[in-house]
Amino acid sequence: MEETIRATGHEHVAAAHQSTVEVTTDDFLTPAGDCIVGIEADRAAADFDPAFVEACRDADATVTATFAAAGHEDAITARGDPDLTFESDRSAVIRTSDYVDDRTVAVGADGAAASLDRDLVAALADGADLTLTLRVA
Repeated sequence: MEETIRATGHEHVAAAHQSTVEVTTDDFLTPAGDCIVGIEADRAAADFDPAFVEACRDADATVTATFAAAGHEDAITARGDPDLTFESDRSAVIRTSDYVDDRTVAVGADGAAASLDRDLVAALADGADLTLTLRVA
């Protein structure tokens, strides 16, 4: 089962955050948003199919997030959590920690914004289109 989010890079994409990676529906990005890799996302956590959400609420679920832009691709593997709410209509966040809020779509990730391929990050900083595919198993 999967969900796809399409977003756009921005000149302030730094992908320097060590514990989170995020895409947002906001149409702006400040340099402080060092976990954000895409803006103007066409969807947020609240837009996901209820069956996908339910699958992600299984603590044993594996969630794979694949980031693709301008011919570059990288993936982060995380897990589900029973406390996930998928209520945010602004963003989707993957975390290395176990912290959950309304934006969180997966926790316990093996990477974050800072671990993404630097060629991918450079393309996003140049404004490339981003496709984020989330798969749950």
